Amino acid sequence: MAKIKVAVIFGGVSSEHSVSLITATNIIQNIPADKYEVIPVGITKKGRWFYYPGDVKLLSTGEWESNPDCVPAVLSPDPIHRGFILMGDDATIKKVDVIFPALHGKNGEDGTIQGLFELSQIPYVGCGVGASSNCMDKELTHTILEANGINMARWYAVKHADLPRLEEICDELENQLGFPMFVKPANAGSSIGVNKAYDKEGLIDSVKFAFAHDSKVIIEEYIKGREIECAVFGHNSKPIASPLGELIPEKDFYDYEAKYVLGSTKLTIPAEIPTGAEKEIRETATTAFSAIGCEGLSRVDFFLREDGEVVLNEINTLPGFTSISMYPKLMENLGIPYAELLDKLIELALEN
Repeated sequence: MAKIKVAVIFGGVSSEHSVSLITATNIIQNIPADKYEVIPVGITKKGRWFYYPGDVKLLSTGEWESNPDCVPAVLSPDPIHRGFILMGDDATIKKVDVIFPALHGKNGEDGTIQGLFELSQIPYVGCGVGASSNCMDKELTHTILEANGINMARWYAVKHADLPRLEEICDELENQLGFPMFVKPANAGSSIGVNKAYDKEGLIDSVKFAFAHDSKVIIEEYIKGREIECAVFGHNSKPIASPLGELIPEKDFYDYEAKYVLGSTKLTIPAEIPTGAEKEIRETATTAFSAIGCEGLSRVDFFLREDGEVVLNEINTLPGFTSISMYPKLMENLGIPYAELLDKLIELALEN
């Protein structure tokens, strides 16, 4: 029986390029080799696409780009091709059955590349265009989920047009939200560009810093509480919520370094929280997953206040798959080990 051809796309024009390389390495090394033929396709930081037939161990270091066997490639939007056009000495078609995007951040999990997948009519792992876009844009996430009755932090959106009155806005936010506040680029992941502001000067600086990563900035009230995460898996109509995990960061908050560089954040699985709170969080996670239109997988992040109040923080439609990532660890606790998880995600994509 012929193997299923799965294209794993990695890299990308994103501040999370290096994280994507680590995710792709883990995915490629663990996809069941007896069932799938992996077709690795890398996107450089400058946006060039290459079919990469080399050693997977060279992905995480970035050395893959200089491999002489790399072939320029593009994903054809014409569904008759059902694959990649390889532009070597002669143009050839590399057909694929399904795509596994190992891309984080802009252009990877914001609906952009998902639109190309839709044009190509090739099945792909994960959320579609709408859900990807709405979960990446934190303003839209707040708007949609709050309209569905889900409790989130109080927030405010700042756009470039607001910059001339930034000081005035910060004065208003001090009265409305109080310090400290979290400042985030509206469209970014892995906590890139995120800062915790303790005073007006820090708030102004944090907003300007966040604008380096996006054209819109979200300011949220500080929620004092435990950081709880839930992995959601399955079809939109019947999602399954995993047991919960708790993050206990050694730093002030779970930033990029804590996630991917230091590896110092403690993960507790399952989270030791009251049964009632666990039930509410798992139910809220699946409700949010369905309400915003997610498909396949997402990690839903929460705060649990000391008084027991549950506050949804955000939804990650393409959570990390590194060796220290929470999503695969939570699914393993549910009884689905890494390789089987990859298999099931690909099967879901093919079913859709």
